[in-house]
Formats: sequence, structure tokens, C-alpha cells
Amino acid sequence: MQLVDTHLHLYAEEFHDDRKQVIDAAIQNGVTKMLLPNIDSSTVYSMLQLCHDYPENCFPMMGLHPCYVNDTYEKELKQVEAELRSGKYYGVGEIGMDKHWDLTHIAEQTKALTKQLIWAYEMELPVALHTRNCTADVIAIIQELNIKGLKGIFHCFGGTYDEAQQIIDMGMYLGIGGVVTFKNSGLDEIIKNVDLKNIVLETDGPYLAPVPFRGKRNQPAYITHVAEKIADLKQISIEEVATTTTANALTLFGL
Repeated sequence: MQLVDTHLHLYAEEFHDDRKQVIDAAIQNGVTKMLLPNIDSSTVYSMLQLCHDYPENCFPMMGLHPCYVNDTYEKELKQVEAELRSGKYYGVGEIGMDKHWDLTHIAEQTKALTKQLIWAYEMELPVALHTRNCTADVIAIIQELNIKGLKGIFHCFGGTYDEAQQIIDMGMYLGIGGVVTFKNSGLDEIIKNVDLKNIVLETDGPYLAPVPFRGKRNQPAYITHVAEKIADLKQISIEEVATTTTANALTLFGL
């Protein structure tokens, strides 16, 4: 059984002491491909070094995370664009908007997102979208840009069923991770009613570990628990979940 973790910060400090063991455990659990979204200029080197060390397993994305958009965001975006144009990336991410922590730079977040969406379209790269507390806002921005053929993932999807349908209608995927295993996530009915061909799996490690590891450090091997939960909700085998979601991810990222 092969699985793909489409969103994982494996270069993060939380994995400093046992990164090789984490990767080995992932591979032993069938998670052979892992997509690594960038945060900002401070994470580029460590992310690329990891992908260099594990070229068959780790694949980099480039973007400026919305929670790191501030008054110097234009300087950060110049580096993002230069890196993207180097041709060594598999997607544009992690990009988006966040209305959970701080609303100070929402205007700048919108500008940064718009620029990066346009670059993704121009370079024919998929996007990894962070939309915490603002799924509707990001959907509206993409619709207003009216760039047909943009592909990508609404990472850590937590919106409504109507929003899920809008995302699917745009040709994008729902990124489903550990939150689906939480009792009151609200995702149960959405997952039951969304076709598997519109879903990809993710961990967002080191964050959002699934039950039974909730509250602990997340890691790619735990994606099997996400697949099991989806299989249970849809009353199908975990092998079917793995086969379809893996095919979705491999096609999306050109792996």
C-alpha cells in the first residue's frame, strides 16, 4: 500500500533529533512520497537540503506562508519568485490567508496570495493553500482572478459542504489530515458525501496529529490513521483510499 503525504514540514526543528528515523518509519508504513511546503526565506535552505538528501522521497514547494506575511513581504516574495523560476519546485506553497491569529496584515496577505497564485498559473504548478478561518475569502479571490486551469489543494480543509463543492468545481482537491479523526471536526458528513477522487491525504506534521496521537508531534507514518478514518466513514477498504488518493497526489504534482 502506497501513500503520499501532500503537506509536511519535515525540515522543522521538531524533527531535528530523529529526522532519519521519522523518514524510515514513514517509508516502512508505505508513505514513500512527501511534499514539503516552504514557510519563508529562513526555511528554504533546510528544506532543499532535506530534499537533496532524500530525492526519491521528499519534494519541495516554494511559497510565503500567510502567517509570515508582514511589512517586508515584498522582499520575501522576490526570493519566492526567483526560486520558483529556477524550476526545481513541485508546487507553490504554503500560500493563502489566515484570520485566526492576527488580522494586522490581511491586506498584505491578500496581495501576497494573489501574486503567488498568478505565478503558479504562469508556471503550471499546483498550489498548497492555507485557509484557516477564511476558506470563503480564498475561494472568492481565486474566482475573481478567473484563471482557468489552476490546480491545487485546500490544505487542512475545514470548510462547509458548499465550500467543498466550490473547491471541487474549480478542479481542486480537499487536503484531509488528522483533524478528520477528531470527534467534533465536522468533517464526517462532508467526507461521506465527497468523491474520493477529490481528496488527497496530508499530515501537516509536526502539527495536528490524528487520534490516537492527538496533542503529540505529528509525523508522516501517522497518515495511515487518516486513511483508516476515511475508509471507515465511506465504508470502503483502506486500500481503496490509498490507491485513489495516491493517484490523485501523483498526478497533481507530476511525480
